[in-house]
Amino acid sequence: MDFGLVLQTDPPASRVVELMQRAERNGFSHGWTFDSAVLWQEPFVIYSQILARTSTLKIGPMVTNPGTRTWEVTASTFATLNDMFGNRTVCGIGRGDSAMRVAGRRPNTLARISGAMKVIRALGRGEEADPGGGTAVRFPWVKPGAEVPVWMAAYGPRALKMTGEEADGFILQLADPYLTEYMVKAVRDAAEAAGRDPSEVTVCVAAPAYVTDDDSPAALAHAHEQCRWFGGMVGNHVADLVAKYGARTGAVPGELTDYIKARQGYDYAHHGRSGNPDTQFVPDEIVDRFCLIGTADQHIEKLNALRALGVDQFALYDMHDAQEAVIDLYGTKIIPAVNA
Repeated sequence: MDFGLVLQTDPPASRVVELMQRAERNGFSHGWTFDSAVLWQEPFVIYSQILARTSTLKIGPMVTNPGTRTWEVTASTFATLNDMFGNRTVCGIGRGDSAMRVAGRRPNTLARISGAMKVIRALGRGEEADPGGGTAVRFPWVKPGAEVPVWMAAYGPRALKMTGEEADGFILQLADPYLTEYMVKAVRDAAEAAGRDPSEVTVCVAAPAYVTDDDSPAALAHAHEQCRWFGGMVGNHVADLVAKYGARTGAVPGELTDYIKARQGYDYAHHGRSGNPDTQFVPDEIVDRFCLIGTADQHIEKLNALRALGVDQFALYDMHDAQEAVIDLYGTKIIPAVNA
């Protein structure tokens, strides 16, 4: 199993770079960041510094979207980084929750994501593509062998189907074993129905991880509070699914939708941060299901279960009060045990 580190691009950018360097030293293969231009600093500028200061780490957004940048600009940015540092980027893409809503726009449609994925992938390889204006273009400077894998974030049935049909990878932003099994199966079934080899779709589960010294009530209570924000973030996407498909219609599992009944609103000023006041509706049970909480041995047990369900990478959201400690514990104990 590969391991990734996910960060927000809060200033100073030098700290983001340092944490990514620390992750590489501890055996992480991927470095990911949020991409929301109003809330945080521009990630692609920081990626160049991360790549220059690491040797093998692959980097990318978790996730960008096809609305805040034109598709050819996104493709050119990835292709330029690859030309400078080798094929060390991955384009994670989705509807654009915070990035679009904070700027007063609606998240992107699946049709727009589909078009963007095709264009970004093709241009990143040096092939021709039409970025939406009716004119086919190509980058004459892209070298043979260049590639930009595109991984799609998805929860709903149509998005899962499109991921299996079109994406190089699937990003699932929760670590609940039941939902992981359900959604990985949906993606792989769609890939097979489209004539693809399902094993060629990389599966990445992304969720917060907080390692405790023991499983005492006090230790677990602190870990729950450090990671409760994640249930609120996921709840934004779940609320969209309930609005589209309804609750308890069979289109979306109740195990994903039931917990947002007490959700009252969301302020993006606290997005992705521990202590988010808009996430008190998230119960401890959801934090336990969606995140990795507890001792190192409990993390190892859950990661092995996820790997058995077909997960290729676990990407660790590291937004809490123990950033360095969790990176180091994963490097010294958890990653070696999982990959032994």
